[in-house]
Amino acid sequence: MKLIQTVEVRQVVTERSKQTLAAAFAARKQQLERECDQLRFEQKKMEKSGKYSPALVKQYFAKEIDDRIQKIKLLEFQLEQLHMLPLGSELKEREVEALIEVNVGDRWEEVTKARAIIVEDGVVKEIR
Repeated sequence: MKLIQTVEVRQVVTERSKQTLAAAFAARKQQLERECDQLRFEQKKMEKSGKYSPALVKQYFAKEIDDRIQKIKLLEFQLEQLHMLPLGSELKEREVEALIEVNVGDRWEEVTKARAIIVEDGVVKEIR
């Protein structure tokens, strides 16, 4: 019989992976900043049109901009944490589903124990 089990994929922190993650964080932060600028532009445009209540427009855009600012702060925190991570530590990258073969006589604890795939610089290093 086959079972579907969730397997954790962990990335080993190397100099290269740190740079890749830092670049991804920086790109996401830049995107959020552009979205904030675009929202401010749209807010001014809607306020000038006079078709909508200025208070409602301001409230809506303030919420949207604030959401993005919070995400930017989180990215900045993650970037700081990334710089503090020692090389060789493992980060949970994602989870994937795997088919596990179960046969009569198998030890249930062994079948259900947590499994992990360890990846270093894009190469599978170990399967636990």
